Amino acid sequence: MPIIKEILTPARTACQVPGVSKKRLFETIARIISDDAPALDYEQVFAQLTAREKLGSTGLGHGIAIPHCRMDDCPQPLGTLVTLEQAIDFDAPDDQPVDLLFALLVPGEATQRHLDILAGLARLFQQQEFCRQLRAAPDARTLFELATQHDM
Repeated sequence: MPIIKEILTPARTACQVPGVSKKRLFETIARIISDDAPALDYEQVFAQLTAREKLGSTGLGHGIAIPHCRMDDCPQPLGTLVTLEQAIDFDAPDDQPVDLLFALLVPGEATQRHLDILAGLARLFQQQEFCRQLRAAPDARTLFELATQHDM
């Protein structure tokens, strides 16, 4: 099932982003999303991602995180793929810093769809070769192409 092709756009793909901290990263992700999807308010996206992260780290381990949240104003699931210049602390279960993220926003009522997409993303990001290719991408266009051609 090609989930990434359905929820990721080139405009929501960013390569070698300065990370600095989780807060700054969520600000960057919220800006990327609100710039590409003007119906979604920057402040609300940032607040929802931050609130979800306070419930527990979305770090999976091995330098990967899938921050996610539900938003009532989100008309359909959407994703943002980001690689970082420098890995940052993410309170991951293996204590490894994160340098590869796929942020996911879903409509408020999309409970099962949300869980299905998260499970698929987690399976995909467990594939070491896929992650190695994403990390090696020299630019956002290549990152987008790699992610969408090697979909779930």
